[in-house]
Amino acid sequence: MDPKRTHSVKLNDGHFMPVLGFGTLASEGVPKSKAAEATKVAIDVGFRHIDAAYVYENEEEVGKALREKIADGTVKREDLFYTTKLWCTFFQPELVRPALERSLKKLQLDYVDLFIIHVPVAMKPGEELMPKDANGKIILETVDLRDTWEALEKCKDAGLTRSIGVSNFNHKLLEMILNKPGLKYKPVCNQVECHPYLNQSKLLEFCKSKDIVLVAYSALGSQRDPNWMEKDSPVLLEEPILKAIAKKHNRSPGQVALRYQVQRGVVVLAKSFNEKRIKENFQVLEFELTPEDMKAIDGLNRNFRYFKLPFAVGHPYYPFSEEY
Repeated sequence: MDPKRTHSVKLNDGHFMPVLGFGTLASEGVPKSKAAEATKVAIDVGFRHIDAAYVYENEEEVGKALREKIADGTVKREDLFYTTKLWCTFFQPELVRPALERSLKKLQLDYVDLFIIHVPVAMKPGEELMPKDANGKIILETVDLRDTWEALEKCKDAGLTRSIGVSNFNHKLLEMILNKPGLKYKPVCNQVECHPYLNQSKLLEFCKSKDIVLVAYSALGSQRDPNWMEKDSPVLLEEPILKAIAKKHNRSPGQVALRYQVQRGVVVLAKSFNEKRIKENFQVLEFELTPEDMKAIDGLNRNFRYFKLPFAVGHPYYPFSEEY
């Protein structure tokens, strides 16, 4: 991967990650084939960083899209940066490698570029993605994240993944990993919800100080999935200040929200299955916001979280009770 050509950041293990990623999570009711079509469009448009996860249940489709784009000569495997995530039911150390191998089998790839812990909260192991008790409550477990992390390190050593990282961790959970006796590899990234209403400036500062890249999901607000968020949540892309800045640059509010992240040194994920918007999202590398624009967007922060992970409240590793 040519870092200059793909606008990449260097990770703490020496690999490069493109600053703009394509998200593959489909909303409920969207056919899985859509993920494959959209992934192919994204690669044609120029995206080289594909963000996926076991729990999205569409890795076969996404993998097929990647292989088709490699077969038709659009890209080589080494041009692509593919992320998958360890789901909460596989946190026990002996389940980690088989979980990654399962994703690789679905993808029909030899390795992924990045393997991350999806959420710091373990659930009861088994085939169910959301194991529930008789009352419909999700069954949580406590697995020491340091043990899970060690199993990720072994996946890296085995060549099944190039890099390893985390997602939805606060600074205390990151410190727990960083201070682990015998730590072999630091997390290369922490993927978290991040947008102008939740700009994560303290967590960003902390991550930068530890040479950990912050990766932003829900950078455009959210897909407003009723399973995960409250109906009356504010609509980020209708924010007047974003609209005004967008108008000034002759861009869309979404492009401004994405560009904001790129300029503050955050790797940003953009998810859309709409061809026009996929193209628009990739164009954020073509313009620049002024320092005044950046300051105005910083001023929108209200520490508002779309994804609160209510099922995990009370778990010892629940990440959102800390300020950052």
